Parts: sequence; C-alpha cells; structure tokens
Amino acid sequence: MIQLTDAAAGHLLDLLEEKDFSPGEKGLRLFVEKGGCAGMSYAMKIDEPDGEDSVFVNGAARVFVDAESLKYLDGCRLDYVEALNDSGFKIDNPNAARSCGCGTSFEPAVAGEAPGYDPETMDGEVCGGKG
Repeated sequence: MIQLTDAAAGHLLDLLEEKDFSPGEKGLRLFVEKGGCAGMSYAMKIDEPDGEDSVFVNGAARVFVDAESLKYLDGCRLDYVEALNDSGFKIDNPNAARSCGCGTSFEPAVAGEAPGYDPETMDGEVCGGKG
C-alpha cells in the first residue's frame, strides 16, 4: 500500500487541471528504475492506468504503480512539500537502506542483511555520484 497525503493529492489534482486532464482518465505513475546516486531512482509521470497496476487513491487523485516497482515502494508515503529551496513530491520509503541526499534515489534494503555503512552518518550523504 502507498499512502498519498492530502498535500500530494491536492497538488496532483492541480497538475491534472493545469494540463486539462480529467482525474478519471489520468493520474500519477510512480515507478522505480535502476540508476541514480544510490542504485535505484524514483520516477513519476502523468499517465493512464494499466490493467496490471495497483491503484492508490486519495479523493479523486490516483497513483498507479506497476508490480515490479511496488516491490520497492510498498509501504511508502508520497507527500508534496513546498519550501524555499526544494519543492516537490517527496517519498518516505521504509524499504530504503539509505537515500541519496537529493531524495531522488535510494539503495533498497535487503532482508536479513545489515547495510555496509553506518546509516546514522551516511544516509543522505551520497549524492551526485560522490561517496
């Protein structure tokens, strides 16, 4: 399950309206792909649902996630944050062993294995290929 906060749902509905899309026909596709500073990257786009997607709803806002990506995203929280230096959708992912400082990539946790670094000192430190 993915939790879509009220702030994220509101922003998504604003985006759909801005692009003249109906929330009944389109939503936010959230997926994971290999790459990024920490090994796996989050990606998002406005899209239509696929018959195989899991669909997560908050009001009229919908998020679509394919089965492969759901393995990495199950249990996450999708929020929208507005700040002076960094606004956008933010993912709080309990399946991440560590996250990149830019917040767009992560290293998946492996069940039964301890990470090969100290999460207290390294989480968020590896960004832009530095590390």
